[in-house]
Amino acid sequence: MTRFDYDDSDVVVIVGSGAGGGTLAHELCRRGFKTVVLEAGPHLTGEDYHNDEWAAFGQMAWTDPRTTSGSWAIADDFPNLPAWIVKAVGGTTTHWAGACPRFKSHEFAARTTYGDIEGADLLDWPITLSELEPYYDQAEIKMGVTHRHGRPPLPANNNYKVFANGADKLGYRDYSTGPYATNAEPYDGRPASIQDGFNFQGDKHGSKWSTLVAELPKAEATGNLDLRPDSQAVQILHGPDGRATGVLYVDRNGTLRRQRAAVVSVAGNSIETARLLLLSASTRFPDGMANSSGQVGRNYMRHTTGTVWGQFDKPVRMYRGETMAGVIADESRLDTGRGFVGGYYMQTIALGPAFFAKFVAPGSWGPKLAEIVDGYLNTAGMWIVGEDMPQGTNRITLSDTVDEHGIPVANVHFDDHPNDVAMRRHGQQQGAAVYKAVGAHRTIETPPYPSTHNLGTCRMSQRPGDGVVDRFGRAHDVPNLFVTDGSVFTTGAAANPTLTIVALATRQADFIASDFRTGRN
Repeated sequence: MTRFDYDDSDVVVIVGSGAGGGTLAHELCRRGFKTVVLEAGPHLTGEDYHNDEWAAFGQMAWTDPRTTSGSWAIADDFPNLPAWIVKAVGGTTTHWAGACPRFKSHEFAARTTYGDIEGADLLDWPITLSELEPYYDQAEIKMGVTHRHGRPPLPANNNYKVFANGADKLGYRDYSTGPYATNAEPYDGRPASIQDGFNFQGDKHGSKWSTLVAELPKAEATGNLDLRPDSQAVQILHGPDGRATGVLYVDRNGTLRRQRAAVVSVAGNSIETARLLLLSASTRFPDGMANSSGQVGRNYMRHTTGTVWGQFDKPVRMYRGETMAGVIADESRLDTGRGFVGGYYMQTIALGPAFFAKFVAPGSWGPKLAEIVDGYLNTAGMWIVGEDMPQGTNRITLSDTVDEHGIPVANVHFDDHPNDVAMRRHGQQQGAAVYKAVGAHRTIETPPYPSTHNLGTCRMSQRPGDGVVDRFGRAHDVPNLFVTDGSVFTTGAAANPTLTIVALATRQADFIASDFRTGRN
């Protein structure tokens, strides 16, 4: 295993090993850059994963203290768990479902397309779909996305057949079993899915793309990767000129270490990335590093989500096959005539009995809950995911609560925008209609779970005063500091974010390689 010296000032330090950090690491390592990846969690592999929902959750989830505020239901239902993300090598790519839709063209220009929306801080992205399309192609090929570039579709499971038949009866036409980044047949050294129904949290077989099984092993094979698990970054350091010079982190033994760096990338997810920048306040950066605009932590987005369950007279056995393996895309269109701006997708979802009982009706109990859980075998499920509105008041700040190292944890404040509420209502009504069209005798609408799509907080902007990073994810204030995760999303769009994070990270690697090799920085 490669190890670089703590005082090696030529290395690129990446904080986080998920979709953005892991992809950037591979792209830089294969170009010859010495790269250190600091990952807060352990290095788990397929052999380590538990095939049990709660055991897997305890093994993988980021359960360090966090606090919540705001009017969102999560503050009441899950006050200490605002987000459901992973603390382990591979980050949340070891937990994600694999859905890979692209952004639509108008979603890069939300401010221009939607106009003034009261209470929303809309802004156009400083890039367009046409600029990102070549990188979407690269990302889809890299990830082996089904339905794209000749990759075959996943087979239809029962959950999908119920979903698709309901869609057809309702008049929807844009539905299919993908695109998903799970192999229907062996690809890129990874096996085909065995349809085991449990790769949502830890894929033991490696058929689903993650940076754990794809990008990081390839990076390590170059000899340019120094992967350091159990390493919690606590501060980004800078010199008198304001340039980043390294990262302070606590290693697995509790020792405070300093790794020098030529370039620093922060890829810790929208919550931890904002927290680290705020923790890096100094005399030169009194409000946090890269925060002269005051935008670090602001415009936190989590997508408008909700779940609909349909219960039938006959078994569905939704747990068989992939957790997510179907999408209805008709409602992702631009159509303000529905009473809201933005669009949403409906996607199949399945939970095991333990999670189903916990999450189907938060706060309920007694005979009503027992009756729903008794119908588990006959249940089909779908998740609604759509564009939410950025709001400057939805933000990550430093809490009075501290972690095991005595460092302030993140407080996540969120209020739904009226547009989010209208979209969720429409999505759950349409979802219920899909199931009723094929004979559901009961539909259940579940409020949002702890956030899995954490976006914004360091948004990309043309003008430095409007955001934190430029069109390549480079901090406006610090020329050798980059952000490489969903934090840079100017707006959220309707699409699941991982494909776009991978495309942006690949594009950023091209920029870093060009910019720093030519000595412009």
